[in-house]
Amino acid sequence: MNDPTIHLWFNDWNRIGSVVIGAIVFFAYVILLTRLLGKRTTAQMNNFDWIIAVAMGSLLSSGILLKDVSIADSLVAMGVLGLCQWLTTWLVLKVPRLAWVVKPMPRLLVHDGELVDGAMRAERISEDELFARLREQGYTNLEEVQWVILETDGRMTVVADMNPEMPLSEAGLMRNIDVQSDLKKIRPRRAS
Repeated sequence: MNDPTIHLWFNDWNRIGSVVIGAIVFFAYVILLTRLLGKRTTAQMNNFDWIIAVAMGSLLSSGILLKDVSIADSLVAMGVLGLCQWLTTWLVLKVPRLAWVVKPMPRLLVHDGELVDGAMRAERISEDELFARLREQGYTNLEEVQWVILETDGRMTVVADMNPEMPLSEAGLMRNIDVQSDLKKIRPRRAS
């Protein structure tokens, strides 16, 4: 608060008016950007999307509230950030090997009803947290689960143990999962 003209509770009606106008302009602009960037901006977010959302919020609030940041400055910065997100996701679609730069791969936490210790440690997921997620989905025993995958947006996908003979390598939707190179380091099942 180096600017002596900024008061804690109230500056003047002109400042209130510029905040109102800025908020309306940014509201319309965020709706426009969200429509242009697509559903990805409002779906379950991975780390990349979360960073973009936080940065957009910071730019939006700066443009509305800070006297030394013009509305045009914030609009341009938000537009450039939105364009960067769009270009990055487009480039990842064209060159899939670049995806690892932008977002993490899903990771296998349970394999054939047994905890993959190294993966759980690497992702900082506790046994209690995993068990809570399994209970939320109606499971009562770890043995009922063939695989648990930590998805890129932080959700856990649980695959029931319907076909225990199917190896992970034959499950088509599991091809992009980050699997510990040595699944022999699986923690044995706990006695029920």
